[in-house]
Amino acid sequence: MKKFIKLVRIEFKRIFSNDVLLAIFFGAPILYGFLFGYVYQQAKVVDLPIVIIDQDRSPTTDKIIDAFEDNEGLLVTDVRYSAGNIIAEMPLEQYAAVITLPTNFEADVFQKRHPEIRVDLNMANILNANTASVNIQSVLMTLNAGMEIEGLKKQGMHSAQAYSSYESFKINFNKLYNSTGNYVTFMLPGLLGGIMQQIIFLAMALVFSRDFEDGYFGKLIKESKSSLYHIALKATPFLLMLPLMWLAVSFFFPYFNIEAGIFNFPMLVLTALLTLASMCIGMLFSIAIPSQLKATELLMVISTPAFILSGFTWPTMAIPSAITNIAQFIPLTQFLSGFRKIAFYGGNLSSIKSEIGMLVFITVIAFLAMVILLQMKIYFFEKKQKAVVEEI
Repeated sequence: MKKFIKLVRIEFKRIFSNDVLLAIFFGAPILYGFLFGYVYQQAKVVDLPIVIIDQDRSPTTDKIIDAFEDNEGLLVTDVRYSAGNIIAEMPLEQYAAVITLPTNFEADVFQKRHPEIRVDLNMANILNANTASVNIQSVLMTLNAGMEIEGLKKQGMHSAQAYSSYESFKINFNKLYNSTGNYVTFMLPGLLGGIMQQIIFLAMALVFSRDFEDGYFGKLIKESKSSLYHIALKATPFLLMLPLMWLAVSFFFPYFNIEAGIFNFPMLVLTALLTLASMCIGMLFSIAIPSQLKATELLMVISTPAFILSGFTWPTMAIPSAITNIAQFIPLTQFLSGFRKIAFYGGNLSSIKSEIGMLVFITVIAFLAMVILLQMKIYFFEKKQKAVVEEI
């Protein structure tokens, strides 16, 4: 045990002597946490620039323009009376939408000829386009209803009767789980999970490959021929440091006022399993590929698309099944699925039973492969050393 503790201290020294590893392990979660948190801090998209082309220039179109100016999601950057060369302006101005109010609009409304308002949406950015579309529809539908009711009242219908004649039924939307539509609440948890998986992958990719490159592996073998011993030795420093990193990352939730239940036992289990699964995969690559650069490059191939494939932002039912099946073996996919069930839906351990089972499966398979492969490396290294000695 004394030897083991002494070697663990050496492992800490080797970890802290690697500036790149320190920057990734300690700097990335904190830096990216603040960066992404402040990026989405506004919580929702507002002031999307739009242009209104008022070809009618009437009191009715003036009311429509005023309604758009009162909408917080839209910013009327220009009101003009002809389209001009909007296409040429787009690369610079990037309007979210162009709304055209046609000639004779007011007269056609009063004479029940149902004029058409044209809305040209800029679909280059889907999020902006969808947000602009919702806000534009809200403004126009409200105005449309108001004009219809006013028309009925001018025909002599009582105010209450006019309202009831137009409104056949009422609609009441009750928003659950992130009721304000806060984009920080939606995006930041998934991004933080992806960052933590990535730093664990990259950190663990260096533990054995570095030893193979600088010859330290030969010194360790003299202490023990057991692969389990060496895995425990390499894992111990990270098992001590990673809980501290997870704790630091968790404080981003209260800091950015994210309403999510993360300080509970089911989340602790889910986080621990993501950590173990990511550690095992990272160490497996570190053993299988005796090059720090190649090991980290290959793990980045897995880690980079993990967030997109997880189904956290894009629904899995819209992803081809072949890709979805592969994504199930990436720890982040299971973690984010379970995270949403616990943090937002208030689920317990039974609600994340499938995610727990898959994370345990990934951990066990990666661990067994790691033990077998490392034992083979130790065996062949010893055999090679004996051959060298015999030649001498």
